Amino acid sequence: MMVWAVIVGMGLIVFFNRYVFLEPRLPIRLGSNIRQFLGFAVPGMLTAICGPIVFLPEHQLNLRLDNPYLLGSLVAVGLVLWTRNTLVSVLLSMGVFFLLRWWL
Repeated sequence: MMVWAVIVGMGLIVFFNRYVFLEPRLPIRLGSNIRQFLGFAVPGMLTAICGPIVFLPEHQLNLRLDNPYLLGSLVAVGLVLWTRNTLVSVLLSMGVFFLLRWWL
């Protein structure tokens, strides 16, 4: 019961946090410096989440070329830079990752 209360509570916090800034009828406006600062939040969170998965797959630093997580992430970055299409890049890099994981 407590777990569900925490999940619902965090969901409400995230919803209202987003709603306040995205609802155009509310009189809250952020300055350009704050909007620019918040632009770094998503890449920072993505790095914090993906970094340990890519570089520490078995709780040890693994920079070898038989690390499918590292190779898959390099393919994903290359595809994003090449195609400029997020959906295609994600789908293709996931396919490459699963092939590498099966093969290596």
